[in-house]
Amino acid sequence: MSDKQYVKNILCIGAGYVGGPTMTVIANFCPDYKVTVVDISRERIDRWNSDDLPIYEPGLKERVLKARGQNLFFSTDIDRGIDEADIIFVSVNTPTKTFGEGAGRAVDLQYIEKTARRIKASSKSDKIIVEKSTVPVRAAETLSKILHSGNNSVHFEILSNPEFMAEGTGIHDMENPDRVLIGSMDTPSGRAARDELIKIYERWVPREKMVTSDLWSSELSKLVSNAFLAQRISSINSISALCEVTGADVDEVARAVGKDSRIGPKFLRAGLGFGGSCFRKDILNLIYLCEHYGLQPAADFWQQVIAINDFQMQRFVHRMVAAMFNTVADKKITLFGFAFKPDTGDTRDSPAIHISKMLLKERARLWVTDPHALNNARQDLEDVEGEIVYEPDPYKAAEGAHAIALMTEWDQYRSLDYRRIFDRMEKPAFLFDGRNHLDHQALFDLGFNVYAVGKPDRTRFNNDSQ
Repeated sequence: MSDKQYVKNILCIGAGYVGGPTMTVIANFCPDYKVTVVDISRERIDRWNSDDLPIYEPGLKERVLKARGQNLFFSTDIDRGIDEADIIFVSVNTPTKTFGEGAGRAVDLQYIEKTARRIKASSKSDKIIVEKSTVPVRAAETLSKILHSGNNSVHFEILSNPEFMAEGTGIHDMENPDRVLIGSMDTPSGRAARDELIKIYERWVPREKMVTSDLWSSELSKLVSNAFLAQRISSINSISALCEVTGADVDEVARAVGKDSRIGPKFLRAGLGFGGSCFRKDILNLIYLCEHYGLQPAADFWQQVIAINDFQMQRFVHRMVAAMFNTVADKKITLFGFAFKPDTGDTRDSPAIHISKMLLKERARLWVTDPHALNNARQDLEDVEGEIVYEPDPYKAAEGAHAIALMTEWDQYRSLDYRRIFDRMEKPAFLFDGRNHLDHQALFDLGFNVYAVGKPDRTRFNNDSQ
């Protein structure tokens, strides 16, 4: 199919965890649209054009192979892509600032600004610009000022279309979304641009799931959604601490509370805390916005969500050290999993990073195993002092270990031969389940001393000796 036969040319700037999968789904459902993904990283684009994709996501590879070379293309020719595009999705990195005003809280918008300037310089025709990156409220105003500055006859209509996919279920989330949110200016051209984007999503999303709003509400809704989800995680994790000292079972508490229709059961699983690229970053941005507008009590509220999350990881390590006779120095500890959640290789802000650093400061010898995240784990810990071994085979990783700490609830960790593992570990053997993922009674019966989040200890020290 030649370019002239395509209904529209879609460009996505940024071939990361959002841009690549999102454009793959669009290309699969819209074969009459040309979809091009561009990035400044030649290595990343080369991997998108190979069988070794830069992202692991269930169902992604099959869909890439189906559309790639037909109507889905990956390229480093950014300027040509901009020039040919009718609709441009901006999906570049928006990290938390590490310098200057707002450092540690505000979003660093330099990549958004650089992208806007490049779009302006390479555009010869009117275009629809779609914010896909997570941006602070009123970022579209900044984009508009840059794009329409100077003697520029090209008109850009800006839309906000935040993503709500969860890694590990990203393809399913995009193909079966709870809602598609599109924010636009309430002008004839703004509404027309919004309708063009709706035409794309209508190929597979029912119209009743389309939510439209003004630009500012759409931008803020993304931050608020992530903040609310993170707040629920911190809430149940704060209760898990109380459960451990009172003998209550956090899963039983969550089950009872989740039966209340006003609350519901989702995001009430106690664990090590939240991770990923969005939750911490978006809450910090929300805190900064509240402080910027003089809303300190609101900022303090959201700061506590972060504080509880950090407290949960610290508690986990403290419990490990205390259980192992108040020292883990020179003891081999094996981490089962490193990704921040299962079915993804993404380790950004994974609790495993923070827990690894704390254990290494206690001079533990660390062995890390994960089915898809070992390369990222190496990068995350490359500058950390201490002994770290990366081993893909969980059985080899656990040989001679004093303790196993489960970091990621991969399905395969349920079906391991724990008798085999126990027999080859140092004794007493400890297992710390940071995700409440395993059969604790069965593990205890094998001889493990089992410590799970928000549950009473299952130890043999007051029962039969090992």
